[in-house]
Order: sequence, then C-alpha cells, then structure tokens
Amino acid sequence: MADIPSDAPQHCPGTASEQAGKTSACQGCPNQNLCSSGATKAPDPAIEEIAEKMLTVKHKILVLSGKGGVGKSTFSAHLAHALASDATKEVALLDVDICGPSIPRIMGLEGEQVAGLSLCLSPRYVEDNLAVMSIGFLLSSPDDAVIWRGPKKNGMIKQFLRDVDWGELDYLIVDTPPGTSDEHLSIVQYLSSARIDGAVIITTPQEVSLQDVRKEIRFCQKVQLPIIGVVENMSGFVCPKCKVNLPPTTGGAERMCEEMNLTLLGRVPLDPRIGKSCDEGKSFLSEVPDSPAAAAYHSIVQSIQAYCLSHVTREESAG
Repeated sequence: MADIPSDAPQHCPGTASEQAGKTSACQGCPNQNLCSSGATKAPDPAIEEIAEKMLTVKHKILVLSGKGGVGKSTFSAHLAHALASDATKEVALLDVDICGPSIPRIMGLEGEQVAGLSLCLSPRYVEDNLAVMSIGFLLSSPDDAVIWRGPKKNGMIKQFLRDVDWGELDYLIVDTPPGTSDEHLSIVQYLSSARIDGAVIITTPQEVSLQDVRKEIRFCQKVQLPIIGVVENMSGFVCPKCKVNLPPTTGGAERMCEEMNLTLLGRVPLDPRIGKSCDEGKSFLSEVPDSPAAAAYHSIVQSIQAYCLSHVTREESAG
C-alpha cells in the first residue's frame, strides 16, 4: 500500500490507519512515535503540489488494463503519436510501469538518458510537440531490473508528476502497468486534485483477458475514476496481403460494455506490422497510414478527443 513505509515491520497497519503506532506490530518501529502522534494522517502535501503543477496540463488520460500483454503500451504510444500529429497540440507520454518500462523502445528512445537536476527532470522528445518520460531513461541499461518495493515506486511516480518539466500540455497520457496495485493507487491519489479526464481500458477479445479487465473497471469505480471507454485490441486478424479480416469468435469487449454500461471506443485488428513498428521505435500510423488498424486508431482517438472536449464543457457548466 502507498501508506506503508519501506522500513515498516511486518503487519504494519499503515500510516493513515486509526491504529497507526498503536498495535503490537508497531512496537520497535522507528516510525511509531510519528504515527501515534497523528501527523501521518494528514494529506500528503505532494497532492496539492502536483495539482499546482498540473494546472498547465489541459487533459490527463490514464491507459489501464488488468491484464498484461494486451497491447496497453502499444496503444498509449499510438494515442500519443495520433494526438501529436496535430502540430498545434502539445502532448506528453508518461510511463509509470516501473518494473517493465517498454515505452522507450516503442517510441524509439531506447538508450536515452534524462537531462536536468534531480528537482527538475527534462523529458525526452520524439517530436517537437511530443515529450516522453520513463524510468527507462534513468537506467544504465535496458536490461537492468528495477527491484523496488511499493513505497519506492510511489516516490518515483510522485517525482514524475511533480518534478518533470512538462511545460504547458494539451494532453498527458499515462501508461500504467497491469493490475490494480501500488502504481495505480498512487497515480489516482496524486492526481486526485488535478481533474483527470478519465481512463481508457484496453482488452483483447478473450474471456481470460476480460476477466481481469472487469476487475480494473471495478477499481475505477471504487476510486471514482471516470472511464472514457474500452478498446478491444488484437480484435481479429487482417491479412496484410489479401486484406481479408478474420473477426474474433467471442462477444468480447462489446458484450462486456453492454453488461457494464460502458462505451466501446473501437476495435483494433491484429496486424503484424504494428509489432514490427514498435520493435523499430517507429509510429505504425505513419508507416502504414492506410491500413484498417490505422483507421481504427484514428477513429478511437477522435472519440477520446470528443470525450475530453465534453469533459471540459461539463466542468465549466458545473463551475
């Protein structure tokens, strides 16, 4: 959990708990006096600091999926590329997959290092209007393993949001790891005062993926994170040569969205050229602009942009 210090003993109730500093597990902990004083129950000051930092970011979109391997980072990268294709828009892609950062490779930035002081990190740029930040830029090698417990991951996410020199942005896309654990709780907590537009949920048609995605949807509902919609990735197969589309055999995301009253943003067919573009650090949308998959991406992006615009309109009406 985000409120358990890295030096806490086993069975720590958490610094925000009413039992903090008072249970038998707290005996001998270096944080016991601080926790029992009640000071740790105060809101993290970083939340307001991040909210102040995010005032220059118009739209904040999280990309989530309870399942690994469904193409979440691939979608995040192509969403960023598509939004940045409008030269009048400033876009940034933040990779908070601390243990498996794949964004540097997908964006053609593998081996790059961040510039700047520890209190002001400078992102790397794919285009003049497309910035990227990832823990991969802080590693000496792409093969380095990040073996961190939750509190250290949370601290890194806090630093990404508060200390990166994002400048003024139209869109900040946040690529998250699979699951509903520390990183997800942290990003929602730290952006709680920054008006997140919502989350895009990525799945594949198989029920084994949809099972985990349903958990991710419940997570969003519990933490009151708006859901922009669901994208069904690898939705059937389009042969690059004969152009024949082989659709999935299950009801997939469409049926799930009907059951859970969610918007199906679209389906992206499986195209082997997408994986090839990602391995080479190139934009599939630029490499194969006339493909069915590229058309699906552009349609989905237009729906997301329309949602963000309506989100601003709703906030202005409510304000």
